[in-house]
Amino acid sequence: MNKYIRFAKKTALAAGQMLLKGTSKKIRIDRKGEVNLVTEMDLKSENMIYSAIRKTFPAHSVLAEEGTSEDTGSKYRWIVDPLDGTTNYAHRYPVWCVSMALEFDGEIVGGVIYNPNLDEMFYGWRGKGAFMNRKRLHVSRQSRLSEAFLATGFPYDIRETKLDNIDNFARFYKRCQAVRRGGSAALDLAYTAAGIFDGFWELKLSPWDTAAGKLLVEEAGGKVTNFSGNGFDIFGKEIVCANSRLLRQMLEILNGN
Repeated sequence: MNKYIRFAKKTALAAGQMLLKGTSKKIRIDRKGEVNLVTEMDLKSENMIYSAIRKTFPAHSVLAEEGTSEDTGSKYRWIVDPLDGTTNYAHRYPVWCVSMALEFDGEIVGGVIYNPNLDEMFYGWRGKGAFMNRKRLHVSRQSRLSEAFLATGFPYDIRETKLDNIDNFARFYKRCQAVRRGGSAALDLAYTAAGIFDGFWELKLSPWDTAAGKLLVEEAGGKVTNFSGNGFDIFGKEIVCANSRLLRQMLEILNGN
């Protein structure tokens, strides 16, 4: 394990444990949109992570959800979601996590996703595999869509847009074994890497939602694309992942077949 992953694990662990303690207190909630929440704990977690990055890797750039982003001109950039699943957290529903990814020269090379509620530490490095608490991960080998256990989510602008994912959800639910909507895209990706979910799709996500999870799924042997089957860009607005055989069937559904 290299110094970057050791640092990310230590930092995500500290932030996650702080967030976990915060669930025992009254949570102050603000709004970034009609259904998009932010809590004081999102900000505390991000400030903790940002300070740790600045102390340990002062020259690195940072891209973070709650406003501490900084472009230093470095080839290294940390992509941070200090609390993925804020709505769940605000309602004390224990499905949320801390996500950190490291990008080098435009490529995601490392990722960590920490789930404090179950003390699950997912981590991976480009070319070195993906792990959860030292156990090597591999995506599901499920090749039949009719038997697939899938995950998805819905965009924050669901009340205003026609691109709301409800049509895809309905099509998949009639063709697969089951679909779950947990409310944390990063955890959905981590569980896809672990073979718990057979596949995952969603739209209108942000880089901090997907950067670490993309790396984990790929290092666990999965494939990550957009809805057209082309390479996934963390700044893109469509993501679908699974093993290669199941992915082809999922792409057919996403393209109306």
